[in-house]
This record gives sequence, C-alpha cells and structure tokens, in this order.
Amino acid sequence: MNFLSNYPTEVLVLLFLIVTFLQSGIDKLVDWNGNVSFIKEHFKNSPLKNSVPLLLAIILVLEIIAGLLMVFGVYQLYTSGAKEIALLGTELCAIALIFLLIGQRLAKDYAGAMSLAVYFLVTLLGVYLLNN
Repeated sequence: MNFLSNYPTEVLVLLFLIVTFLQSGIDKLVDWNGNVSFIKEHFKNSPLKNSVPLLLAIILVLEIIAGLLMVFGVYQLYTSGAKEIALLGTELCAIALIFLLIGQRLAKDYAGAMSLAVYFLVTLLGVYLLNN
C-alpha cells in the first residue's frame, strides 16, 4: 500500500470529503421532495424561503461534482501523483460549505452554522495539503 504511505493525509482527507459530499448529494437526489420540504421549513423565516429548490439544486450539483472530482483525484494521485483534480474538488467543497454557512446564518441556525466549521477546517487542510 505504497499509495497510502506516499500521501496518507491527502488520501484520508479526500476519502472523508468524498463520503461527506457524495452521500449528501446522493441523499438529495434520492429524496429530493423530502429534502426540499425539510429545507423550506428550515428557511421559512429567512430571505431564502422562496428560492429553496433552486438553491438546493445548486448545492446538489456542487456536492456531486466535487465528490466525483475528488474520486478521480484520488485515482490520479495514485497513478501519477498529480493533485490538481483533487484540489479542484476540495475547492468546490469549500465553496459549497461557504454557501451552506450563508444559508445557516440567514436562517439564524447558529448551531448548524457552527457545525459546518469542522467540515470547513478539514476542507482547508485538504486544500493546503494538495497545494503543496
């Protein structure tokens, strides 16, 4: 398992983010109506209340694309040591998390916003490692 010994932290961070973002995106696809209903209720008192389906679709697309880029990035890291595709995926994760943070803050869900900080820190670690 030379691959893991050459890039252990990068691979583990990528696997964490892949599971997080692909699972989230797939869940949105499989239960679109349930997610829209839940998010509409969550944002009922925010300025975003009338844009929930569009904004949820944007997050869904970002999550799926980021997850797929990171899957391909892990493969590329294994085969050639190249990090560019994985880096692009982690950067999309960071953008998605910032969008989610904005939504949580507008909904005045400060505990939810705070929980995103953990994911954002892991994502920043991935960006840092993949840039070096």
